[in-house]
Amino acid sequence: MGPAAEAAALVALVRLGRRPDRAYAELVERGGSALATLEDELAHRGAQASLLPEDPQPLLDVAAADIAGWEARGYGLVTVLDAAYPRNLREVHDHPPLLFVAGRIRDADHRSVAVIGSRRASEVGLAAAAELAGALAAAGWVVVSGLASGIDTAAHTTVLGAGGRTVAVIGTGLARCYPQENAGLQTQIAREGAVVSQFWPESPPSRHSFPLRNGVMSGLTRGTVVVEASERSGARVQARLALGHGRPVFLMRAVLENGWARELAERPGVHVVNHARQITDTIERLDATDALVE
Repeated sequence: MGPAAEAAALVALVRLGRRPDRAYAELVERGGSALATLEDELAHRGAQASLLPEDPQPLLDVAAADIAGWEARGYGLVTVLDAAYPRNLREVHDHPPLLFVAGRIRDADHRSVAVIGSRRASEVGLAAAAELAGALAAAGWVVVSGLASGIDTAAHTTVLGAGGRTVAVIGTGLARCYPQENAGLQTQIAREGAVVSQFWPESPPSRHSFPLRNGVMSGLTRGTVVVEASERSGARVQARLALGHGRPVFLMRAVLENGWARELAERPGVHVVNHARQITDTIERLDATDALVE
C-alpha cells in the first residue's frame, strides 16, 4: 500500500481509540504498516465486536476524505511512517503517531531549542526572552515555543522580526487558536515557519491538551530553556518531561528566585545559564558525547 493509504489507516486506527496514541505509534513503527495494524485490531475485536466493523474499508474511506479536506485547508499530515516525521521527536518514547502541520517541517529543525515561560511575564522576563531568542536565531538555531501569551509570544515575535525560523507547538487543533489574540501570530508563523499540533484540527483547548503539547515540544527540540516561571507555570511540566526524554533543561538565572527552580537545579541534566552561548555550547557538547558513545 502507498503512503496515502497508510496515512488513512493510521487516522482510522487512532480514531478507534482502543489503545493510547503512543501505543499505536509503537505498534505501527514496529510492524511497518498502519493498515496491517488496523486489520489486526478489527480481527481481535473481543467484547467490542458489535461496535466495530469487520471490514476496514468504510473507516479508510472516511479517513481519506478527512485528510483531503485538511489538505485543502492547508493542514499537512505527517505520520510516524513518514520520512518527514521529526527525528528529534521520533527519539523519545512517547511520541504521537500523527502530527498536523501548517507550514512545513524541515530537517534543519533538528537544530532547535524550546524557549518557554510564564504567560504573565514581567517586563524583565519579556526582555530576557527576546534577547535569548534573538541570539539563538542569529546563531542559526530554530526557536520553538508554545504560542502562549508572555514569554512564548516574545520569543516567536523576536525571531520573526529578525528573519529567523520559529516553530509553534500548540495545545489546540490547527483550526483553533489559544489565546485568540495570537491568531495573527499563528498565521504568520505558519507562513514563515511551522505550526505543529498533535490534535485533530477542530480540537479546542483543554487542561489536558497543554501538558501533552509540552511533551511534543520537548521531544521536538534538543533542549528546553525556562526564562521565567512561577510555581504554577506549565513550564515546570515541560522541564520535567524534558528530563524524562533525556534532554537538557536550562534555567535562566533569574528563575532561581523560585523554590521549585532551586530544587530542580540540583538534578542531573539541569543547567543554570545567563546567555544563549552557554545553551548552544552545552547542547553541542552533549550531542558530541552521545555520538562518541554510539
